[in-house]
Amino acid sequence: MPNNFRVYATCDLGEALLGLRKRGYEVEVYPRPEAPPKSLIVEKVGSGIDGLITTLRDQIDAEVFQAGQGTLKVVAQYAVGFDNISRGDANRYQIPFTNTPDVLTETTAEFAFFMLGELARKMWTAERLLRENQWSYWHPYLPLLGAGFDMNILCVTPTTRHSDYLKAIQEMMDLRYARQISKEKNWVKMVGFEEALAQSDFLSLHVPLLRAGESSTPTYHLINERVLRRMKPTAFLVNTSRGPVVDEIALAKALKENWIAGAALDVYEKEPLAADSPLRDPSIEDRCRLYPHFASAGRITRLSPDPNLGMAGRCVQGLIDVLEGNYGGDLTQMPYVVNQEAFGRQPGPA
Repeated sequence: MPNNFRVYATCDLGEALLGLRKRGYEVEVYPRPEAPPKSLIVEKVGSGIDGLITTLRDQIDAEVFQAGQGTLKVVAQYAVGFDNISRGDANRYQIPFTNTPDVLTETTAEFAFFMLGELARKMWTAERLLRENQWSYWHPYLPLLGAGFDMNILCVTPTTRHSDYLKAIQEMMDLRYARQISKEKNWVKMVGFEEALAQSDFLSLHVPLLRAGESSTPTYHLINERVLRRMKPTAFLVNTSRGPVVDEIALAKALKENWIAGAALDVYEKEPLAADSPLRDPSIEDRCRLYPHFASAGRITRLSPDPNLGMAGRCVQGLIDVLEGNYGGDLTQMPYVVNQEAFGRQPGPA
């Protein structure tokens, strides 16, 4: 049976889309780098497409689902996050949507360490000093001193399902010490959130965006004024998770009033970051590093057509699973379908 499915993609995913065409799919791609207007997405969905490939830039809600009623079979999200998709509306219209979990985890975590390193070693401040011709001498502890990477790690999680992973990390730390790769014996341990705030020199966020009512442990504005005041004045904040996890007004205030030492952000409450955002205040520039949501932007991570390696491949695989009825056509067995509860399975713990 030919796979003569019609698919509209709101951005180009490269070789992965070529793979769909080789399977017989009719694929149309929005040709410009910015997000298409929502009216165009509604128009394309209303034309009778079978599948819609989206990104975090696209607002997918009742208007879109209603336009595709009776024809749209799947929305395939090119991201692990799906804040832009109304889960309630998708369930009401009985349309599954997929995401791309896991394949970008290592790349994003790696980038968080790059951000942490830039803060720890004051890279921007040092480069600016040089570029503005203010570096006129060398001295053992002037103008800047920073910190290194060997560290003890405090982990905060609402569940205990990561205990085996933490045990493996501890074993690696012990081996580094035993083989004299590390001169100090470091440790990793689970702690409560308040303990982490009080003790951490760096607070790195790796959580989903969960609003009140969606989870017993909501993360919307998890980092707020109260939390920032609980951190060490020498501590740094790193966010590569979801923008609304951080209250940006509170963070800007914390940086201006020196409650914490600095922050590095790759995600924002509204993207792109507004020109008048308080995070752009020149008075906190040296302590507030801002990046354009590209922590996962490894070449293989973003574009590999292999679903085991790349977001593009995993996005397309999620689409194929639904349209071609893989897993016996059981949506609750398809690994990349997010809203499985709409088709008989209860959502797992956040």
